[in-house]
Amino acid sequence: MRATRVSFLLSLALTGLALSLPISSLSQSTSLETLPSAPQSKQVHMKHVLVIGQTKGFEHDSVSTAMATIFNLGKESGLWETTMRTDTELLTKKDLGRNAKNLNYFDLIIFASTTSELDLDDSQKADMLSFIHDEGKAFIGIHAALDTNYKWPEYGEMIGGWFDEHPWTTFQAPIITEDPDFPAVRHFPKAFVKFDEIYQPKSWSRDKVNVLLSLDASKLNFDPKNTRIHRTDHDFPVAWSKMYGKGRVFYSTLGHTEESWDDPDIRKMYFEAVRWALGMTEGSVTSHSRLAAR
Repeated sequence: MRATRVSFLLSLALTGLALSLPISSLSQSTSLETLPSAPQSKQVHMKHVLVIGQTKGFEHDSVSTAMATIFNLGKESGLWETTMRTDTELLTKKDLGRNAKNLNYFDLIIFASTTSELDLDDSQKADMLSFIHDEGKAFIGIHAALDTNYKWPEYGEMIGGWFDEHPWTTFQAPIITEDPDFPAVRHFPKAFVKFDEIYQPKSWSRDKVNVLLSLDASKLNFDPKNTRIHRTDHDFPVAWSKMYGKGRVFYSTLGHTEESWDDPDIRKMYFEAVRWALGMTEGSVTSHSRLAAR
């Protein structure tokens, strides 16, 4: 009877001791496996991409699809997050307030078939050029980005030229790969065909860019009645890379149609172009002659 009484009193004492312990002491004996996992946060080094789809001239049906594709490629890969705008407000280094981002936040600007003279004042133009040229950030032009800002000479210098007609409109374009080592085009074969609208550039020189893809002139129709053909050298680039000061620049005329954005080859080209522009991969920007096309 005495032993039973002692055991009962000892049990009460231990229970009281446990109740008197601070919570921190109790938590030390709790298995970590029973605790809920911490919420996942964004990658610390995730890049920030600004896609502009403003159109002041011709409006391509593919603008929304192009913007959505860049957004989805970033989200699916986890490599960048995308801000999409159809205005140019964020193309500034001014503090806009209202939780609005400015160029100080972004690493790359993409013009998704923008057209004509965009809504940019002189300070915005200076900020955008400084963003690329001086800060070493990047720019990608998709299709009609070449049909933009004709009254802004520095823009043409930055991107590499301007639109000067599309001689064959949308057609089965015979394309050759000139730089098979460049990450954005290395998945293409030496020669291939894409149904797209290929721009003819003006104020453009092969000496100032690294041509990645071009039309195979031997397979083009140079009908004298086609008054849209202006290049007497019959040199029609399809994609190129270049530097503008410290910044990387990529342009391709591919992406005119909505359907082109369902093409895995085109999606991969722009995915790898973004990675290159953001400095995640390396590729040449050294110009070469047509005869030296590899």
